[in-house]
Amino acid sequence: MARAGGGNLPWVEKYRPQALSELVSHRDILSTVQRFISEDRLPHLLLYGPPGTGKTSTILACAKQLYREREFGSMVLELNASDDRGIDIVRGPILSFASTRTIFKKGFKLVILDEADAMTQDAQNALRRVIEKFTENTRFCLICNYLSKIIPALQSRCTRFRFGPLTPELMVPRLQHVIQEEGVDVTEDGMKALVTLSSGDMRRALNILQSTTMAFGKVTEENVYTCTGHPLQSDIANILDWMLNQDFSTAYHRIMELKTLKGLALQDILTEIHLFVHRVDFPPSVRIQLLIKMADIEYRLAAGTSEKIQLSSLIAAFQCTRDLIVAEA
Repeated sequence: MARAGGGNLPWVEKYRPQALSELVSHRDILSTVQRFISEDRLPHLLLYGPPGTGKTSTILACAKQLYREREFGSMVLELNASDDRGIDIVRGPILSFASTRTIFKKGFKLVILDEADAMTQDAQNALRRVIEKFTENTRFCLICNYLSKIIPALQSRCTRFRFGPLTPELMVPRLQHVIQEEGVDVTEDGMKALVTLSSGDMRRALNILQSTTMAFGKVTEENVYTCTGHPLQSDIANILDWMLNQDFSTAYHRIMELKTLKGLALQDILTEIHLFVHRVDFPPSVRIQLLIKMADIEYRLAAGTSEKIQLSSLIAAFQCTRDLIVAEA
């Protein structure tokens, strides 16, 4: 469902589900939440999982179902990590919102704390008491990416739901709906690239779709990869071929040329090559050595070392692998 008057909105917001029935994933979680609402027994909720999997959309759709539009502002308090989230916020706005009773309205208020894993330890400890004290007239919903960053005391006070990454089967129909609404020209390999690059993150998929459409007009595999600055599968195959079949200096110069021409990051190349290494039929002992070397290179890249030196190291690792395979043969 597109939002009315959303001509200049990003597609992520324009096509954000407005009701629980519009959400495409995690049917088991949604049916449980729906049952909580219909039986008027909503507990404190803790929704966690990777970005773009529908956590915020789910609770906002719940809130829209629970409250009419005119009472939404007085019954729902939504705070994001971009708002100040120290102990003062818990003792101030959250406490005063939770402690005021609603006159003339039955039911409870709802406090939504998005990106709760960014809250300080002190704030979480203070929130623990607030949740306990005002359970009678307020429900809390915490949303986070990393459950480990929420203190155990808060976890035990909430009903937890994990939102996993979306499967391609769920993403494709939703993307096709947006494509149809917006009249976008998308090829089959373009759709495949969208799903592959977003790796289960619906928000990322829609953002890539919109930016590729704006930049190129047509969504093909090459356009999607170019728009995101991600190495093409054919480029990775070439890089692998050069590293295993050319001498060191030829491989180095060709990869450097390709990196400069397409603006590729070694980190991305390494991630893609890692997938290829699992597909290529190496002897197990050789593959183990190669993966250990690649892991070291990735660690050094993360520490901010020179890409040129690490690229040399990567080529060297593959050349050693080649020599080992020849020796074994």
